Amino acid sequence: MPPGYAEKLKTLEELASITQGLRRQGKQLVFTNGCFDLLHRGHVRYLDRAKTLGDVLIVAINSDASVRALKGPGRPVMSDEERAELVTALAAVDYVLVFEELDPEKVIRALEPDVLVKGGDWPADQVIGRQIVESRGGRVCTLPYVEGASSSQLLRRIRGGNG
Repeated sequence: MPPGYAEKLKTLEELASITQGLRRQGKQLVFTNGCFDLLHRGHVRYLDRAKTLGDVLIVAINSDASVRALKGPGRPVMSDEERAELVTALAAVDYVLVFEELDPEKVIRALEPDVLVKGGDWPADQVIGRQIVESRGGRVCTLPYVEGASSSQLLRRIRGGNG
């Protein structure tokens, strides 16, 4: 396991308690979620930028079952355990959790982030959890999509397509 893995990977219950303490310290909590299947430069740039929007970056990773439901058979390529290990290894990431649901609404309600971040491929008005965060005075940010950097495109290249 990479250094810090055990300190960064948490359950929802553990993180809910941690975030309460961080909020009492005046920390700005940034939250994002995704599949993070086949980690690539788009993910790294996105998470680096997300971290600049607050003090603590929390990343929720879809479980294997939820990725399969969202992306179809053959996905994820890497298990949620592998994906979580890679994401925890990134310097920008403070905490990681794996969630079972198809969307992160339950996680967002429990953690009450100040900033909710999604990639630019999501219209801001369609970001799940937007109302929850904004009703508490938080904000929703969409970050630019890194052209040509997606797990789906990477898979096509690996399988012999041209991206």
